[in-house]
Amino acid sequence: MTLPRMRPVVAGLHGAVASAHPLASQAGLDVLRSGGNAVDAAVAMAVALAAVEPYMSGPAGVGLLLLYRSDGTARVLNFSGCAPQAAVPEVFDPASQETGPKACLVPGNVAGWFEALAREGTRPAGEVFAPAVRLAREGFPLHPANATFIDIARPRLNAAGQAVFGSVPARIGAVLRQPELADTLERLAAEGPELFYRGELGRRIADYIQSQGGLISREDLELYRPAWETPIEIRWRGRSVRTCPPNCEGFQILETLKILEGDDLDELGHNSADYIHTLTEAVKLAAADRIRWAGDPRFAPVPLRKLLSADYAAEERRRIDPARAGVSEGERWRRAAAAETIPPGRIDGLTTHLAAVDEAGNVASITQSLGNGFGSGVMVPGTGVLLNNFAWWFEIDPGCPTPNLIAPGKRWSCCMSPVHVLSDGRFELSMATPGSYGILHTTVQMLLNVLVFGADPQAAIEAPRFRVWENTRLHVENRIPEDVLAELGRRGHEIERIGEWSPLVGGGQSVMIVPETGARLAGADPRRDGYALAY
Repeated sequence: MTLPRMRPVVAGLHGAVASAHPLASQAGLDVLRSGGNAVDAAVAMAVALAAVEPYMSGPAGVGLLLLYRSDGTARVLNFSGCAPQAAVPEVFDPASQETGPKACLVPGNVAGWFEALAREGTRPAGEVFAPAVRLAREGFPLHPANATFIDIARPRLNAAGQAVFGSVPARIGAVLRQPELADTLERLAAEGPELFYRGELGRRIADYIQSQGGLISREDLELYRPAWETPIEIRWRGRSVRTCPPNCEGFQILETLKILEGDDLDELGHNSADYIHTLTEAVKLAAADRIRWAGDPRFAPVPLRKLLSADYAAEERRRIDPARAGVSEGERWRRAAAAETIPPGRIDGLTTHLAAVDEAGNVASITQSLGNGFGSGVMVPGTGVLLNNFAWWFEIDPGCPTPNLIAPGKRWSCCMSPVHVLSDGRFELSMATPGSYGILHTTVQMLLNVLVFGADPQAAIEAPRFRVWENTRLHVENRIPEDVLAELGRRGHEIERIGEWSPLVGGGQSVMIVPETGARLAGADPRRDGYALAY
């Protein structure tokens, strides 16, 4: 079948990029056209998003890079941060875990950007950072999602943040300038990551956090290093689907696909009641396992071999009732879960995404975030640097039985999950989205739009989506027909309509290489300010 789309898919013979903002995508494309590779372009977009999507990205954020090299090899760069040495459950309450100086984990973005360039890039940092410096210093006109998210999130900001964002009218075309951020990015490009982690800027950040009652110390910054890792993957209907290993929670995506592998999804019909019910119930099963097992594998192992096995998937598939919605614990552990909540299977003994593909066939996909809008709400005065709030994604209840209880040096259980699909060992598709825990099933929907229903990247992203919550609650875009929603209601799903195009179901970006021709395709999500470009 052919899925409809509002925008055309973007195509070129040499390279393509996709990100959550057109100016960031332009930065990436300019790097490709000047001879840079996919990593150079991806980092240029990642840094540019710190300027044009400052409520979601920044130097004090965290992220993951999934890299496919043209020689067929693959790597993951994990710069998802870690808990400070002073981070123990007793120092938090729900408020300080979400907002304020305690909510910040040790940042990873600066380390990740520079490590990626040093090991896999071809262009100097000054060239790669230049578009972001210019956008921060000269300013840029607010796009629709800019205006919306700034208006929603700026009440979270401290005085330093209000001085930058408080006086900017939240309307399309208003110009946002961030001279302090420009200075910081320019210094980083010239002096490197040492400035942030072991130099004057790092000392300034740590000292300010400590003065405000936060946890990050100079030593926490000095000790931080990103880590190169090996992707995890499954075979799915003749293809390989891969993502980042734990502490990344992307194994939920892979487990969901394995559970669905035995179903005739194309026969069910795209976004039919049977299709949405089956997919939703598979998501609930995989989410229960993710809640139970996900965490930093340096502290507790994650049983991936079992969770991603065909036998386990078959066992889980048999637990799906085709006539009735199961009751889900939701997106994370809840102490007072209902007795009928779906348990994990038995096992024995605000974020942004971007991608780039270059002429050689290298593909770099980065998901990065500050957490909530403007992260913790804390900007370090005089730097333009907003602190993340990823302590909120840890558990702080000492009675929590999952591996994601906060502890010194631990990496959080990270829902950011870039995904690559390979066919016959060759890259075919990159697909991912922001959206907190929704990432782990809205990504599945977009992947299935391509892998089962043959959609191009843009059509796959635009197709109406849904999001699974606690109990039987389901967020559904209004473009899904009423008769489908009525049937889902009869099966016990609690339907909540969220509008025609809702950012609540993410903001996907994708690049693809067409196997027969080598053409580079790209798509980006109109639910936010996403744009794809190619040449």
